[in-house]
Amino acid sequence: MHKVYLSLGANIGNRKRMMHDAIVLLEERVGTVLRSSSLLETEPWGFSSPNKFINMCVCIDTPLSPRQLLRVTQQIERDLGRMEKTDGDNYTDRIIDIDILLYDQLHVDESDLKIPHPLMEQREFVMIPLREILED
Repeated sequence: MHKVYLSLGANIGNRKRMMHDAIVLLEERVGTVLRSSSLLETEPWGFSSPNKFINMCVCIDTPLSPRQLLRVTQQIERDLGRMEKTDGDNYTDRIIDIDILLYDQLHVDESDLKIPHPLMEQREFVMIPLREILED
């Protein structure tokens, strides 16, 4: 089993319900959710929108490889109604966003998969909930 940390965010629709539904699907398809942070409401990062985000992090034990984890989390996003990750190079409002932050002590640097997440330390909306659940 592998320990992974994921970031979840949503800024349109029923944001709290989306966090709940995402966690249910993560539990069904990825593995056991060991810890989840509290919800954090934040302003959009990297783009302008009147819609505030709700963000959180979860820690999960999973048998999935990093590549399998990416495929499953992207499918969960689609199943919950997410159409596009970005609009070209620009961030947009989203019904759900699931990012892989950490996977054991592994480092991955591929074009479509980077672990640890390269921007997580620049994003307080990630780091605050991550610190809440991160083991020493």
